Amino acid sequence: MAKLVHLPNVERKENTVVTVGTFDGVHEGHKSLIHKVVNKAAKRNARSVVVSFDPHPREIINSGKKRIRLLTTLEERCEILGELGIDELIIIPFDRDFSLLTAEDFIRSVVYEKIGVREFVIGYDHQFGRNREGSIETVQELGYELGFDVHVVEAHEVDKVTVSSTSVRKALSEEGDVKLAWNFLGRPYKLQGYVSHGDKRGKQLGFPTANIQPAHPRKIIPYRGVYAVEVELEEKAWRGMMNIGVRPTFTGDQQEMLEVHLFNFDRDIYGWYLTVYFLERIRDEKKFDSKEALIAQLNNDKQRCLQMK
Repeated sequence: MAKLVHLPNVERKENTVVTVGTFDGVHEGHKSLIHKVVNKAAKRNARSVVVSFDPHPREIINSGKKRIRLLTTLEERCEILGELGIDELIIIPFDRDFSLLTAEDFIRSVVYEKIGVREFVIGYDHQFGRNREGSIETVQELGYELGFDVHVVEAHEVDKVTVSSTSVRKALSEEGDVKLAWNFLGRPYKLQGYVSHGDKRGKQLGFPTANIQPAHPRKIIPYRGVYAVEVELEEKAWRGMMNIGVRPTFTGDQQEMLEVHLFNFDRDIYGWYLTVYFLERIRDEKKFDSKEALIAQLNNDKQRCLQMK
């Protein structure tokens, strides 16, 4: 796991290779930057650093609008970045005052003077600073002046689509296309939470479910529907299926619920913490004419999930 460091606690080290961005999701496009940072750092025996922000910059810049749903929490980003070889994830508190900092002041006073930099890796379209005025040219000019090298990483495409955090969010929250999100992320999308009490409706149908309360209120919930999932519980993995929605056959209220049924599992796990990995979207949520019709569909859903590799 990468070391999580908040800006006031950063130790300046000149021998540092750095990249800057939000990096929500740490998707395949981000990984192109990360690999470049790690490789450059290894060659000069330097510290590898990702500089990021919390909260998401768009929340401050677009204040009053809908809050940004996250693909990854800070802890998840630390874990993924560490697996990729990053030494430190440095978090800058993003507030209104910081948003007014010019691009040049950010590079000089934060990246160069507080963190330290020998090599700077930047994405092909990265813009930063007040009014997004900073560009690749800004960094290159300052690199020449302050004595650090600048490396530009081109766009990364998956199936001829340029990968971005926005494209992953759209796949999950608007389409429920968790397989596409998996391709963009390079791993299944995951959601963690606690098992809470429900009305035991699933048990009455022969499909007992665990109701999940997400551990992080800001994490993206995939679009309503039925999903094939893998659930990690006490370091063991269980296959299952998950319904996200309002259960229109019985209630039809507007309270969205997350219910997961684990195959070949019969234990009381109320209050337990688990991780759900989304493998494939099986179907839309729909209203059935009878309990029997719903049970028949659930059996079909289960067989489809079990046949998946």
